Amino acid sequence: MIMPSKHINFSQSLLGFGSYLLSKLDKPMSIDDIWKIYQVDLSKEYYIAKHSFDNLIMTFIFLYGINAIDQKNGLIYKCN
Repeated sequence: MIMPSKHINFSQSLLGFGSYLLSKLDKPMSIDDIWKIYQVDLSKEYYIAKHSFDNLIMTFIFLYGINAIDQKNGLIYKCN
């Protein structure tokens, strides 16, 4: 599920979801703010794959593990 495969396209994988989330982190945001942005984009079909809140958390753990994001005072931001 982390990587796309023959039966999972890129947007359905955690890697694809992570790239989407990184594109939305133009400023430090809380998890709730990011989840709300994702819900709006999903309803307007700007992002086509439906993910659960658990997938959001797993994707943030993955991004944190590869040093793509960090957190401070409850806000998540992109690492340079």
